[in-house]
Amino acid sequence: MQDAYLMPASPAPRQTDYRPSIKKSRGHVPACLVNASVTYCSNDRIYAFGGFDQYTDEVYNHVLKLDLETLEWELVDNYGDIPGVRMGHTASLYQGDKLIVFGGENEHREYLADVVILDLNTFTWSIPEIRGPIPRGRARHAAVIHEDKLFIAGGLTGEKNLILDDLTYLDLQTWTWSRTWSFTARFDHIAWVWGTRLWIFGGLGPNMERTTDIWWLDLKGSPSLAGNTNLQGSVNSLDFHLPTAHYPDSIPNSPSHQMSPRSYAANSGSVQVRNLGRRKPLAPGAISCLRFNSGPHVPSLFSGTHFQSFVSGVLLDLITPSETVRSHDCNLSALELNSLRWQRLADGQEIFRPGYRWHYCTVNEAGTKAWLLGCSIEGVPGSSDENQMSEVLTIDLEKYGLLGNGLSADAPEQDGPWPSDPMGSQVSGLGADLAAVFDHPPESGSGTDFVITAIRDDWDCGNSDYMGDEPIVSPTQAAPTFVEVDPSTSDPIHVHRIFLQLRWPHFKRLYSAQMAEYHTKRMHIPEPYSVVRAFLYYLYTDSIAGHPDYCSTPIDVAGMLVMANLYDMPKLRLLCVNRLSRELDVHNAAIVWERAGRTNEHWLKRRAEQFCQIYWGRVVRTDGFKSLSHRSLIELCEVVDADASIIAGPELEMVSAFGAHGDDSKNSQLRLGSTADESEMDGDDEGMEIL
Repeated sequence: MQDAYLMPASPAPRQTDYRPSIKKSRGHVPACLVNASVTYCSNDRIYAFGGFDQYTDEVYNHVLKLDLETLEWELVDNYGDIPGVRMGHTASLYQGDKLIVFGGENEHREYLADVVILDLNTFTWSIPEIRGPIPRGRARHAAVIHEDKLFIAGGLTGEKNLILDDLTYLDLQTWTWSRTWSFTARFDHIAWVWGTRLWIFGGLGPNMERTTDIWWLDLKGSPSLAGNTNLQGSVNSLDFHLPTAHYPDSIPNSPSHQMSPRSYAANSGSVQVRNLGRRKPLAPGAISCLRFNSGPHVPSLFSGTHFQSFVSGVLLDLITPSETVRSHDCNLSALELNSLRWQRLADGQEIFRPGYRWHYCTVNEAGTKAWLLGCSIEGVPGSSDENQMSEVLTIDLEKYGLLGNGLSADAPEQDGPWPSDPMGSQVSGLGADLAAVFDHPPESGSGTDFVITAIRDDWDCGNSDYMGDEPIVSPTQAAPTFVEVDPSTSDPIHVHRIFLQLRWPHFKRLYSAQMAEYHTKRMHIPEPYSVVRAFLYYLYTDSIAGHPDYCSTPIDVAGMLVMANLYDMPKLRLLCVNRLSRELDVHNAAIVWERAGRTNEHWLKRRAEQFCQIYWGRVVRTDGFKSLSHRSLIELCEVVDADASIIAGPELEMVSAFGAHGDDSKNSQLRLGSTADESEMDGDDEGMEIL
């Protein structure tokens, strides 16, 4: 009989509950400008250009740089064809080292349509030679660069502040404008391109209220949007046209200047006066729109100061405090574009501290961090803090389960299906090739040369140490090694040593030390077989996407989260947190809560805790809840609100405020992030719910 060893579970380092930090900037701190452009430009640098100072009534054309490492503001000396003062313009990063500025409004309330370029290496401005039909001047529009095209959507123009529904683009290879189409009328919105689609969200519409709908336009398959600027586009055969312009009663955040009869000296040729009554064809390509009327996680778009950003395949909506909105009424929400479902990532009090106002938000190109720029409103009387953009709030988006742009699921190609699973369901490329030889015995020709065993899934862990509060720990062994085969041991999993050495740092150290596994070519991991198999499958494919045989359930993912924490594998940890946050349901919430607590994933634990409170009557009847240790059961019960009312049976149907009831079968999943329609279920459950 071989010597028996146990795998230790090294205690994870203690972590504190995450809360974004606020730090004060220094240097040439700018005023709290209105409608300036604030752009993240790699290497942890933010550039601010233009804007309106509401305290001095001035419009600027200054370029300022904020170093996010030193938090030092610097007034940048710039050269060349320096553009005139403006606000409400857009500044888009192009090719990593150029800012392309379009449009805006000058101090005479004239709307511009010029294009100027700032080289961030030399800080020299240049004006390209523009061809094609120049679009009308505008401000507070949206701009996005995609495949060397600068798309411009919406905005304000004219003496009466017309709300435009225009869509046009500038070909950045030929510097030629396309024609103009109708899309959707709004301003102060956001636009982005993802998965062959141009998306529009947020801002204000013709009724001067924040919009609750999201629009998208298919870019592929339309010659007019494919780069040929000489084509005139296509007109919908139904001859339906969106309104050309809209007249609001008043526009907020505009300076009090009156229109001047003088022409603006700088870029005067770019001040546009066009025939606004001219009809435009609809934008070529399929146009779709979805309105979010209500739902438990749909952000309240009618209050607070909103910032929106597209990162990681989701749209972030951040509600920040204002004069009438406290931090408790704010939140961070995410719209999953694959499923078009909202989910609440964090409440306002988890992010914001009282006494601050935030004016701008920007996100790095990796989609992992966001910065809010603002001021303190509780400074010393007579100080300039309230008038200066001196405070920086740094938000680590990975702490809220976001993967970042490098790890998020790719959008489907043109004419491809849009899966409801945001993590995707297929492994492609090299991962697919390696998966073909995973867990096949060597006699099959797979080349496997190592065996791993685990705990059988059907083994009764109720009397074992596995489901206890503390994992099994060997006081003398510093690495996992072979355990003598016993009735609880699973079937062998056949793997390749070279893959494990390359992909699993812990295994590489173990093997280099020539531990027992080096000689026996076997290893036992005291975790459930399905979890270990899913973990090894991840090492082969770099994916934890749902698979019929591997990593098929969130329970397995929760087990992998424990292994990711044990072996210090941050990428796997992030993938697990992201998937678990999206797939919480009554059957796995208790287990996710326990595993998140074991691994110090405070954000995920809090989300699972909130879910358990909402669906408490169902959670307590699940196998997952019953499998928790005695101590975990007591702790989970203690998090239930002491002031909550417990209502059972028919009385529950009388409580109209509670609208989420459903079948207890395993096919019915009550998930966070569902819309109002999904939460309207039958209320014939005889269980107990907490209110």
